[in-house]
Amino acid sequence: MSVSPLHLEAELLRRISERDQAAFRLVYDKYRKRIYTFSLRLLKSAELAEEIVQETFLKIWLMEDELNKVSHLEPYLVTICRNKCLDVLRQTAKALKSNHIRTQNWSESHNETEELILLQDTNDLLQAGIERLPTQQKRVYQLCRQQGLKYEEAAAEMNISPLTVKTHMQQALRSLRVYMNTHTDLAVALIILKLL
Repeated sequence: MSVSPLHLEAELLRRISERDQAAFRLVYDKYRKRIYTFSLRLLKSAELAEEIVQETFLKIWLMEDELNKVSHLEPYLVTICRNKCLDVLRQTAKALKSNHIRTQNWSESHNETEELILLQDTNDLLQAGIERLPTQQKRVYQLCRQQGLKYEEAAAEMNISPLTVKTHMQQALRSLRVYMNTHTDLAVALIILKLL
C-alpha cells in the first residue's frame, strides 16, 4: 500500500514543526527552485530572489504549530513568496518615489537659488547702467519704468512734452541694452531684455 503525497507532506510539516532539520531540508530541496524562479520573475533580481527564498523558508521553519493547518504546501509556499515579493516591490516603489521627491525638491530649490542670485546680479548691473544714463534719460526711465507713470504723467512731472519723454525713453533703453550686452553673457542678457 502506497502513501499519498499529501500524507507525506503532512508528515514532513509535522516533523518540521518539531524542529526536524532533515525534514526541513527535504522540503527546502524540493521547493527551493520553484520559489527562486517565481521570485526572480517578479523581482528581476537574482540577489533579491535569493533573499526571498531564505525568508520564505525561514517563515516555514519558525511557524511551529501553524504548520499543522497547512493542507497543500506548494501553493502555501508560493503565497508566502508572492507576499514577500510584493513587500519588496512596494518598498522599492516607496523609496524611488521618496528619492524622486527629494531630488525634485533639491533641484527646484537649487534652481531657485541660482535664479535669485542671477536676478540679483542682473538687477545690480541694470542699476549701474541706469546710473550712467544722462540726467534726463535717467529721470524718464525712473518715472516710467520704475514708478510706473505714463508718458503724459512723466511729461507733466518733468515739465516737458510727452514726445520728448518718449524720445528719452527710447534712448535710455537703447543705451541700457548696449551696456547690459557688453557686461553680461548671453543667458543673462536674455533675462535682462525681459526686465527692460
